[in-house]
Amino acid sequence: MASYLQIADDEKGHDLNLFCIPRHYENDLDKVIIPHGLIMDRTERLARDIIQDMGGHHIVALCVLKGGYKFFADLLDYIKALNQNSDKSVPLTVDFIRVKSYCNEKSTNSVKVIGGDELSHLAGKNVLIVEDIVETGRTMQTLLSLLSECNPKMVKVVSLLVKRTPRSSGYRPDYIGFEVPDGFLVGYALDYNEYFRDLSHICILNDHAKEKYRV
Repeated sequence: MASYLQIADDEKGHDLNLFCIPRHYENDLDKVIIPHGLIMDRTERLARDIIQDMGGHHIVALCVLKGGYKFFADLLDYIKALNQNSDKSVPLTVDFIRVKSYCNEKSTNSVKVIGGDELSHLAGKNVLIVEDIVETGRTMQTLLSLLSECNPKMVKVVSLLVKRTPRSSGYRPDYIGFEVPDGFLVGYALDYNEYFRDLSHICILNDHAKEKYRV
């Protein structure tokens, strides 16, 4: 089973005043639940675990857009540093896919995959799917089913966050950064209707903001 850092349901988080929060979001957030520095330290360890498990093989890192782009970039920077500074290195190429399953704070219960028709080149490859958050798990299960039709050699999934929720299908990624409570999280490229991607820390969205940015 994948190891992870657990954020408890009763985690009090951190006062917004202790961090640099963009002024335009100051009234939209309840608290900082994962500071940026902690995200970076955990991501560095995930990079090391991935290299230890998948090293020696060419890896195609597949970024799930849009929410995964920041985690993807930082994770690959750490993998690149490991390649440059250790005896064990791995050839790495990248690709991108977009998956959409949310409107406002609710899952639509349907998964839209954009770019899946271009994944046939992953046949016989070692694929690392890089995701920002796994909630019900249905989105990732749909993507894995799509990928299996392309006959990759191996598929591993790394997700920065996994949410504890009764809506979960039971799916768990191979690598997990943090297990988090069932709240609506934004920041570090996680969005609410495209807002908050420009927030460095992972924060809990307040009810006022859900109405303010609703579409």
